[in-house]
Amino acid sequence: MHKRLPFHGVRYTSALSTAFLYGLPAPKDSLKVLLISANQQTTPYPVYPIGLDYVAGAISSQHQVKILDLNLDQGASSLSASILEFSPDLVGISLRNIDNTDGANSIGFIEGYQKLIAAIRSTCKAPIALGGSGFTIFPEILMEKLGADFGIPGDGEQIGLLLEAMEDKAQITSIPGIFVRGNAITEKATTLSRPINRLFDAQSSHLHFYLTRSSMMNLQTKRGCPFRCIYCTYPQIDGSQLRLHDPAEVAQTALELQNAGAKYFFISDSTFNSSISHSVAVAKAFIKAGLSIPWGAFFAPLSVPEDYFKLMAEAGLTHVEFGTESLSDSMLASYKKPFTHQDVFLAHQRALDAGLHVAHYIMPGGPGESEQTLDETLSRLESLKKSAFFFFCGIRIYPHTAIYDTALQEGQITKDQDLLTPVYYQSGNLSNKLIEARITSKAAGRTHWVIGSGGKTVQRMMSRMYANGHVGPLWEHIIP
Repeated sequence: MHKRLPFHGVRYTSALSTAFLYGLPAPKDSLKVLLISANQQTTPYPVYPIGLDYVAGAISSQHQVKILDLNLDQGASSLSASILEFSPDLVGISLRNIDNTDGANSIGFIEGYQKLIAAIRSTCKAPIALGGSGFTIFPEILMEKLGADFGIPGDGEQIGLLLEAMEDKAQITSIPGIFVRGNAITEKATTLSRPINRLFDAQSSHLHFYLTRSSMMNLQTKRGCPFRCIYCTYPQIDGSQLRLHDPAEVAQTALELQNAGAKYFFISDSTFNSSISHSVAVAKAFIKAGLSIPWGAFFAPLSVPEDYFKLMAEAGLTHVEFGTESLSDSMLASYKKPFTHQDVFLAHQRALDAGLHVAHYIMPGGPGESEQTLDETLSRLESLKKSAFFFFCGIRIYPHTAIYDTALQEGQITKDQDLLTPVYYQSGNLSNKLIEARITSKAAGRTHWVIGSGGKTVQRMMSRMYANGHVGPLWEHIIP
């Protein structure tokens, strides 16, 4: 995870109670659940908290659910007022990220999370449960640092089991996948095998916020990642086995987002084409459903059928973001990537031939990086025409990854080291500072070579374009 958003047809499944939605008296034994999206990062654009839609979709209809999104500029007094008004029995907080994952301009979020929990504690006595991708990576230390009562790593839908235990006053410590403060954490994150339901309220203020800021929404077509990239946390967060959503249901949700006012959506899968057959089925379902808004996704530059991207374009795909990382075959092997630089060239050309906008994410600095391998990447990038390049210099070391084990063996980190503060792997052949200096020099005068998130200059440009009605990720506008 190195980088990397009014309608009458929404299918309210069993998650939001009729009582809460329409102001009717709540069932006597219902619990009030406040779900908070703690993410306030808006660079390069604000990302809709899709995870909370799935969490809400797993809560029994007898309970009341309210979503509070801190991206809506919730100040301390406003937050307290919202909590007091709702009077929750349980507060669930989604921690999407630990920091902004930008080695060139690192910003940490832990202090902000501590202040948030302190504000909640001063306002109500409800227990606090943590979840989200950021929490799943660091469950033990975040339980301790943030003083939460419960933790739910992996699939946040496990909150339903927690509520059942709270309602029945049952023993919570025995529930698989639920961490309890003061108890040893020995289990891995839980992944669900049962159907996963997404619930969103088209009338909600936080949905309206994203529709008015960028008109972008996000969509999930599956969970899990079968790849073995040495730096990546997705297998830890979502599991290593693919769990495919029904393509027709994905298309129906996309249509509902379109009808709600979305003008663009981004597929939030770790890699959209990790299952070629499923991604093709989703694209065909989009066409059959009559989806008319453009969309983008994150792809691996794998060998795909010749007409693959043409079908994707017919289904509305406009933006292809490739997780390329390097164009040196020895470095791709070091990263355990399932492709070579020739595969990258072929996938790139087929995407261009289909009329798509193309971007590549490059992440130099891994084990074995040298002047020679960096030169191979930078020189070969010149052959990838009509593309944007995003460089993330240095690889963030996360627990339970192969690069963590490598860094530990090399003495770059210690077993008891606190990795909440970002630590980046350092190749013994070429330092990250030298890598960044080389790329900065090479990128001079090239608008389509972006280091990190691009900083304030890129953010100002995107803000102006969103204000003028442009939609999508907008990076195509920096390609000469």
